[in-house]
Amino acid sequence: MSSKQTVLGRVTQLAKANINALLDQAEDPQKMLDQLIRDYANNIAEAEEAVASTIGNLRLMEQDHQEDVDAAKEWGGKALAASRKADELRAGGQTAEADRFDNLAKVALGRQLQSEKEAKTAEPTIAAQTEVVQKLRTGLDQMKAKLGELKARRDELVARAKSARAQNRMMDAVQSIDVLDPTSELSRFEDKVRREEAKVLGKQELAASSLDAQFEQLDALGDSAEIEARLAALKA
Repeated sequence: MSSKQTVLGRVTQLAKANINALLDQAEDPQKMLDQLIRDYANNIAEAEEAVASTIGNLRLMEQDHQEDVDAAKEWGGKALAASRKADELRAGGQTAEADRFDNLAKVALGRQLQSEKEAKTAEPTIAAQTEVVQKLRTGLDQMKAKLGELKARRDELVARAKSARAQNRMMDAVQSIDVLDPTSELSRFEDKVRREEAKVLGKQELAASSLDAQFEQLDALGDSAEIEARLAALKA
């Protein structure tokens, strides 16, 4: 198989590739798209070289074919001219000279026939090469369109991946400050504040109890003094 046929096969295969199916099978679609883009770009460059080389060879064959066609026409004209000269000489009685020109006409006809054969032999090859060039050009155009599709899909995929990561980070942040979660940091801080407030209330209550006891003791001292005064009055 020739290198151009190999390139044509790869171009056709890649141009017909189903991108969605490939992405569905990929573990990391973004990496696969990046690799596909590199492969397509490399194959496009190789296909362009193959197309240029094939076109160049085709043009050379076309030029050779045209030269054979022109040569056949030219040798046909020379054969006709030699034949007419031979007829003219023979009519004038110059048989030997007429024969010489007839022989020249035969040589020219032989050259004409050879040129025609060469031109006819080249025609199938030229037709086949023309078809190959057309297929390569069509495949190349399809690959370029596919490459644009790949790049668009990659950009879309990267944008979606970034958006998903941003949304995940936001949801993680929201969950980390959920006030309804008893294990969250905010809930634990609230419990600590409530304990401190309770401790203050306890100290206030304890202080109030101590003050009441002091006033009760003061009242008891007053009653004792009153009793002693009344006892002294009785004795008097």
